[in-house]
Amino acid sequence: MFLPDSLPPSSTTAWPVSFLVNSVRLMIERQVGLVWVAGEVSGFTRAASGHCYFALKDDKAQVRCTLWKTKALALGVGRPGGLSLRDGQHVEVRATPTLYEGRGEFQLNVDTVRLAGQGALYERFLQLKAALEAEGLFAAERKRLLPVFPCGVALVTSRRGAALHDMLTTLAQRWPTLSVVIYPTAVQGDGAAASIAAAIGAANDRAAKDGVDVLIVARGGGSLEDLWAFNEEAVVRAVATSQLPVVSGVGHETDFTLCDFAADVRAPTPTAAATLVAPDGAAWRHRLQDQQRHAFHAMENVLARAMQRLDRAAARLAHPRTRLAAQAAQLQTLMTRLHQAWQKQFLPTVQRWKFSRQQWERAIRFQETAYEQRLMSLTDRLALLNPQHVLARGYAIVTASDGKPMLDAEMLHANDPVAITLARGRVTATVDGVFPNEEKP
Repeated sequence: MFLPDSLPPSSTTAWPVSFLVNSVRLMIERQVGLVWVAGEVSGFTRAASGHCYFALKDDKAQVRCTLWKTKALALGVGRPGGLSLRDGQHVEVRATPTLYEGRGEFQLNVDTVRLAGQGALYERFLQLKAALEAEGLFAAERKRLLPVFPCGVALVTSRRGAALHDMLTTLAQRWPTLSVVIYPTAVQGDGAAASIAAAIGAANDRAAKDGVDVLIVARGGGSLEDLWAFNEEAVVRAVATSQLPVVSGVGHETDFTLCDFAADVRAPTPTAAATLVAPDGAAWRHRLQDQQRHAFHAMENVLARAMQRLDRAAARLAHPRTRLAAQAAQLQTLMTRLHQAWQKQFLPTVQRWKFSRQQWERAIRFQETAYEQRLMSLTDRLALLNPQHVLARGYAIVTASDGKPMLDAEMLHANDPVAITLARGRVTATVDGVFPNEEKP
């Protein structure tokens, strides 16, 4: 066994604790070095500092492990698509055995972590993710918005999985009129990736015929091996090149596949994918009802204001005969006031009053005559505006069967029924011929 060169010279010499612990730590680190250790995660915690602490155990022993912040960030611990550590998980860690001198406890300083039995597969996942990401297949600028009111949705999933039932139920509840086309495919095992890619291609080829404008790729949760078909390059490229916007609903909340990164939208579950695609019918109905109520109230206000304006205009509107009568009454009032003023101001003597009275009477009669003539003139002019007066001069009013006045011969056709209103009475007739002004009958 290796021992430090600076050990105390005699076995009877008492070693300081720090010297002993430090010496043992150096021996362990130098003799064992960096090793892979497999076990079950227990008591996992992540401190506010970003360091992660947990125990790695099997049925006979356990050892404390420390994953420093820099290593945890590199592994993406706690980030979407990164490493997810939880109690009961079987993992393989590459670590350096050491002693924590502060407590004299044996522990592992972890360098990297992979899922037990899936180490090679997970490394392949990371390598393929890095390669496809470098091509730009996961770029944010490639992402498209989902249609707000889709006409139809294509489902690429297994017929036998619970995911299909969950999605159909959710779609029917949220938007019952949404057309759904199912493209069944294997979602696990040999040939699943090719089947999924072919189903995505078929959904795009038949999109116009099927009337769909969005695509959901989905399956339930599972292990990395169960979901591996959705990490295959063929599936990722089919999703990335899809003409239809794609929602990936593969696995559960903590499951991430390369299909998720290539899709336009990633949903944590198949049910969540259906929720993202189908509008909330109840919410939209409530919104439309609110808008209908607002529009009704606005129209009521508009009509109320228009009726008020009409009432005010009607109050100001008067028949010409009424206005003439009002002016005649005003004239009579003025004449009375004038006569009164004359009596008051111009009666210094009886003789002068008699003389002046005759003059004023003549003037008043003259004014009365002038006003009577003007009133008769206005009455005659008003009578001329009476349609009945026009009819009395030999004219007639021709109306169609719907009562609409006919002002132009071209508005009628042969055999059209018409009504003719005369000065006295009304007759009906049928048009024999139509002769516009420019034609000779």
